[in-house]
Amino acid sequence: MGLVEASSSLLFLFAIVVNKGLPSPLAGKEAWNYVEVRDGAHMFWWLYYADNPSASDLPLVMWLQGGPGGSGSGFGNFEEIGPLNRNLEPRKTSWVQAASVLFVDNPVGTGFSYTERPDGYATNVAMVASDMLVLLRHFFTEKDEFQSVPFYIFSESYGGKMAAAISSELIKAIEQGTVKCKFAGVALGDSWISPLDSVMTWGPYLYTTSLLDDYGLADVNNAAEEVKKAVEQQEFLKATELWSMTESVVEQNTNGVNFYNILTQEPDEKLTSSAGENFIALQTRRHIRPLHSQSLSELMNGPIRKKLGIIPQNVTWGGQAEDVFSYMAGDFMRPVVDIVDQLLTAGVNVTVYNGQLDLIVDTMGQELWVKQLKWEGLPGFNKLRWTALDDPISPGITGAFYKTYKNFAFYWILRAGHMIPSDQGAMALQMMKMITQQV
Repeated sequence: MGLVEASSSLLFLFAIVVNKGLPSPLAGKEAWNYVEVRDGAHMFWWLYYADNPSASDLPLVMWLQGGPGGSGSGFGNFEEIGPLNRNLEPRKTSWVQAASVLFVDNPVGTGFSYTERPDGYATNVAMVASDMLVLLRHFFTEKDEFQSVPFYIFSESYGGKMAAAISSELIKAIEQGTVKCKFAGVALGDSWISPLDSVMTWGPYLYTTSLLDDYGLADVNNAAEEVKKAVEQQEFLKATELWSMTESVVEQNTNGVNFYNILTQEPDEKLTSSAGENFIALQTRRHIRPLHSQSLSELMNGPIRKKLGIIPQNVTWGGQAEDVFSYMAGDFMRPVVDIVDQLLTAGVNVTVYNGQLDLIVDTMGQELWVKQLKWEGLPGFNKLRWTALDDPISPGITGAFYKTYKNFAFYWILRAGHMIPSDQGAMALQMMKMITQQV
């Protein structure tokens, strides 16, 4: 596929925006393309150049969505940090004002990425990392102006698990000279790094926030213990199924709490299992379909598809997302804490950030696995008291706390759930600037 530049095809989106009576926020450039990472396996990337007079001094940020099966080019772009929101209106808290932003639809089959046959799907994070290294090698060769720009990987949810594995392989590739880039750090947002620590803290977290009574706490803890047994026995597919059952127990005892933000609940959000439905189908309903709302799907498969101009006729945005999740199910509950340890020991800048109102990856669970790190700097980090950060929109009101020690940082983002940039966009943007050393 040939490279498509903004100068030739931004007119379409510009026309959409102008017709809505809004100025175009896309004064900079864009580029997008496909990379065939394995035979018949095609990954899509979409780059926004920093929309800033000092763009040449700004970093490159790659955003990885969760799921697995969530689309960075769709959800991350139009629902969280891209220059336009889902209604094609300018986003005031877009990260493009402080960085060039690269969205990649991964694993293969996510978003506009696609595979021509079943064996093209990734089945574990090692395959995900291998595929991404092929893409990054192509990207930094094709866009060689970014080889000397600080490169950061930011992630959310399962994207954090993938980001850790990708970062580990990237530093090896840089040392070997197979990828030319200036890797500056990885940020793990509400990330599925230690699935068991998340599950084991669901009960206590919900209990302390008055969303479980004593009976409910016992039910959730008992279900979580079954997950723990399966993980300890290395029966990871079984653990994924038991994780699904534990979520059902949580829903039954909380009257359908929202796993992504405990303070928001819509009447149609209660997704209890229906008769004969297997756990994969249930989990894709719970965690993949919410990333593919009807309005976002219509946008991506309509105006955006037309704008991009390179999407194969037989490819639908999100059309293979549920298969992506299904093929990764056996790897889902495996932890990658050891990889984070290796990154820290290698001197890679690692940031963990988490939303106060997130349940599925609650902060209690994140703190548990952080305390298990073998990294030699951990005792020094643990001795620190956190520092308060004002909410950028409401000076004098605390928006977050953070600690940073050597090459590790942790941000606690207040009044935010799982999708921090959606819930607290200004705070998320400030955090990104701090991590990339712009403030």
